[in-house]
Parts: sequence; C-alpha cells; structure tokens
Amino acid sequence: MHGTGCASAEQALVQDSLFFGTGKPRGGMVTSAEWAEFLKGTVTPRFPQGLTVSPASGQWRGADGAIVQEASQLLQLVHPDDAASERAVQEVIAAYKVQFQQEAVLRVKARACVSF
Repeated sequence: MHGTGCASAEQALVQDSLFFGTGKPRGGMVTSAEWAEFLKGTVTPRFPQGLTVSPASGQWRGADGAIVQEASQLLQLVHPDDAASERAVQEVIAAYKVQFQQEAVLRVKARACVSF
C-alpha cells in the first residue's frame, strides 16, 4: 500500500476494519463480558492510541457451504503502515480465532488520509 495522495495537512495511515463473528461453533455466543475482556487484554495493549467498536449483524458462507447469520463486532483501527502494526493486527486476528474457535475474521485494509 504505497503512495498516498494525501493533502499536506493529512497523514497517510492504514484503516483496518475487522469483522468478528460472535457465534461459537459448539453453540452459544461470545458474551459482552468475553468481548470486553478480549478488547482489554488483547486489542488495547496492541493499539493503545485508540480504536472504535460497533455492533453489527452479518452473514457469511462457511467452509462447509452453509450460510451463517450472526451478531458480529466491527473493530476499526487506524495505524501506521509499518511492520509492527501489521504484526499487531495479525496477532489480534489469530488470538480471536483461537480463543473463540472461529473459522475466520474478515479484514478489510485500506489507505486513509487522516487529520487531527
């Protein structure tokens, strides 16, 4: 992701949108308390500069071909385009998949021009 096209008053950063399904494969859902603890213990230490979370409702096709509809959490991160941030995003995704037995976490990565 090179080249910015940002105005002089803007900073070129990366915006990651991560979509976390909350349905567990053996039944049940990721609870509000579990999600809060995941944010506190896994996400915030890697992105202490800030983040945004929104509840969402989504659907996707699993590896078995079945359409799954479930409540989701949308995590928005804005960060530098560097190796440390990339590693941190990958760690968050991997941790969620393991902790909550998830097949996938959808990641949408885009360039962003940011001003403060």
